[in-house]
Amino acid sequence: MAHDDEDLQLFDQCNVCIVCSKNLSSETAQQLATTVSQNSGETFIVEEHVEFENIAQFTHFISNTIDFKAYETACDALIPVMKPQWVQTSLAKNKLANPRQYSPDPRLFLNDVVVACGDIPEGDKDAIIGGVLAKGGIYSPRVTLMVTHLVDLSADSDKARLVKAKKLNIKIVLPHWFDDCLKLGRRIIETPYLLPDPEILRAGPNVPIQWHENKDLVGASTPDPPELPTSSSRENHRSVFEGKRVKLSSDLGIGQRLEESIEAVIERGGGTVTSNVYDTDILICRFREGVAYRTASRLHKDVGNLAWLYRLMTFNTYTSPLRRLLHYPVDRSGIPEFKGLKISLSNYVGEARIYLENLIAAAGAECTKTLKQDNTHLITAHGNSEKCSAAREWGLEVVNHLWLEESYAKWKMLPTSDPRYSHFPLRTNLGEVAGQTPLNRDVLEQVFFPSEDTILPSPGRPVMRNKDQNTTSIQPPPKGQSGDEDIADTTHGTPQTIGKSRRLSDAKKTPARSRLIPEGKENDTPSSTSSRRSKDAATARLHDIAPDIALYEKEKKRVGGVVYGGRRKSDEDRVSENKKRRSVEAQDESDGEQTDSKRQKKSRPPISMHLLITGYQKWVGNMKKEDADKRHLRDLGVMVVQDARRCTHLAAPSILRTPKFVNALAYAPAIVNIEFITSCLKKNELLNPADFPLKDQEAETKFGFSLAHAAKRAKKNKNKLLQGYRIYCVESIRGGLEAFQSIAQANGGECSLFRGRLQLAKRSRREESDDEDSEMEDEPVKDEVFLLSSLAPEHTRLWPRFRQVSRDINKTPRIVRVDWLLDMAMSQETRAADDYELTEEMAEMAGKADEMAID
Repeated sequence: MAHDDEDLQLFDQCNVCIVCSKNLSSETAQQLATTVSQNSGETFIVEEHVEFENIAQFTHFISNTIDFKAYETACDALIPVMKPQWVQTSLAKNKLANPRQYSPDPRLFLNDVVVACGDIPEGDKDAIIGGVLAKGGIYSPRVTLMVTHLVDLSADSDKARLVKAKKLNIKIVLPHWFDDCLKLGRRIIETPYLLPDPEILRAGPNVPIQWHENKDLVGASTPDPPELPTSSSRENHRSVFEGKRVKLSSDLGIGQRLEESIEAVIERGGGTVTSNVYDTDILICRFREGVAYRTASRLHKDVGNLAWLYRLMTFNTYTSPLRRLLHYPVDRSGIPEFKGLKISLSNYVGEARIYLENLIAAAGAECTKTLKQDNTHLITAHGNSEKCSAAREWGLEVVNHLWLEESYAKWKMLPTSDPRYSHFPLRTNLGEVAGQTPLNRDVLEQVFFPSEDTILPSPGRPVMRNKDQNTTSIQPPPKGQSGDEDIADTTHGTPQTIGKSRRLSDAKKTPARSRLIPEGKENDTPSSTSSRRSKDAATARLHDIAPDIALYEKEKKRVGGVVYGGRRKSDEDRVSENKKRRSVEAQDESDGEQTDSKRQKKSRPPISMHLLITGYQKWVGNMKKEDADKRHLRDLGVMVVQDARRCTHLAAPSILRTPKFVNALAYAPAIVNIEFITSCLKKNELLNPADFPLKDQEAETKFGFSLAHAAKRAKKNKNKLLQGYRIYCVESIRGGLEAFQSIAQANGGECSLFRGRLQLAKRSRREESDDEDSEMEDEPVKDEVFLLSSLAPEHTRLWPRFRQVSRDINKTPRIVRVDWLLDMAMSQETRAADDYELTEEMAEMAGKADEMAID
């Protein structure tokens, strides 16, 4: 429709496509379409899973998410994708607003933020404004109804008082919030930074950090979900499978019954199940391998795993399988650089912990429950824990989960020196932002289905050769033939070339000559030329770095691993490249005790004691002295161990409530004073441990037990003190869930995290494998279940639910302090829960006491 320039209205030259989704209903889409049409714009409303034959007809896309089929194609065509707020803002300004400020791309993590600045320094103000604009946010010089955040240093500034007086829905935050968000590259929760009483300025270092639920990990914490989901949302009239053809790969390893159930759900939603990879719209497979996987990937089909398929069924909403790391098929062998890594987790709970454990396994590393000196990395959600302190003392790499996620997304081990990976906001548990890193399709294409490969022709699928060039294109098989797309790879031939256009119609065309054949070598096929160049470059590169690899492998075997940049040649304890190592004995190797045969002038004596040490201050912050002392002790016949199950002796300065001390008591070791170590090292001989008994009358009186009597009872108990006990912990329990789990397991009990239901089934195979060394008899199941808790409000809210689910299974609920478990483990005798039980009256009194203290 033609208009004169003066008659042009706001959206006159706009053809807007509105994409409906879970967060953008059809009713809202219709209202937006009406608004645009009233201002001379053209609109088109579609569902998120609809494919477009031609998106060039549109000038703008409106969507609350990037999870719709045409998103990548729109980006390639430079068509802006904005959230619905763009329409209202454009109308208010009477001109088209900047599309970048309204992008739904999660990488622009501040795209929902409209920030105004209060009384802060000009330099800080400029930095915050620049960071917000760069990450998709908007700056407002005045406080308006559109503002979401006011940055200020005090709640008494003019703008802050205005927000309070008018009761505006604006969060007043410290500048520290923006600083932490920009350092991490993620938007974290504002709660600890909110004025007038920000938690980061008043909370002490030992105050537990509150954890918030992570919705991004729902249904995305494992690549192998255990069972088919049940959801009423599948019955909705708008189905994500409508008109879709789905192929289930043979590598899923699912039974016929489950496969039939999946097919029934897809067909009920209007979809069909096919066996032909060329006819399918969606391929569900487990591994990044096979002809079907590469073919579907090159043809830009949706390729996901069972977890992704189940999410579609559960929420009836399309999301890209690349959006979440564990919604995409995994590689059997993992990232090459991750081979041999031993990674432990700290401070991650719930779904975030399960997600990271599975991600570590998918990356090809080993996830260890406990932290030992042979670990290479510790991934932690914040910097306050015993594991973090130990890891830093041992020189391990301490990073947050972003290092793991981004290494997995880029399929290479990224350097831990990046400040983003070692940044831990003071009062934030980074488990809240786990699972936000997407996969990179370009990386996947380069590694797993490069376009230079040659697809092996299958029966009924001829390979057509272009007369003008030495390239080939894929031809789909005749109807009725599946193409044998599930045939396993028996050779390493390269699949055939196809173009890189994202549109399906272009995927079957022969690629242009200029993009495939290097200049001056028209007679060489592109696959042979590129492959030969890649191999030559890789060989040369490998030859150059071979000495460094050899030295790194030698250094990695040293106790503590490769620390930072390695060691100087002048270091006394450096492992020499030409020296040979020998093993002391099979069990000693698990503790990292590797010896140098040339360094030893005489053979070492046999091991006469396995010593577990806790609270030895001379080693704190001095890893070099610790390593030297441990070697010295080994020369005297003392093996320093980290596992309480292996210790014959325990050394401590006093009676401690550390996990090492409490766990060791269950195994009835001989307990000595820490001076035993100092004296042995000083006199260079193994002294009689009986001359150094641990005496701590004050602690025995305080905790109400005798150390000598506890040792006798431990021998009698044989690690079965808590056999049959079912113990649960609240999530933010003081001391951490792992500590109480290890204490309970050392004494034959079970300790689990309470998530609103009680799991009284038999233990998992993983838990059984952890207890291979202990011969557990059938446990007498008790009529009581115990919850370790405190009087904190976030804990007391769980009490009614715990009591309800306990009584539902005919169990008596007992809510107790953590001292109940600690006192039993230390005294090695059972104690009645009555003296430790928590009640609502106690919680109410504690709350009143806190209020009086504040007043």
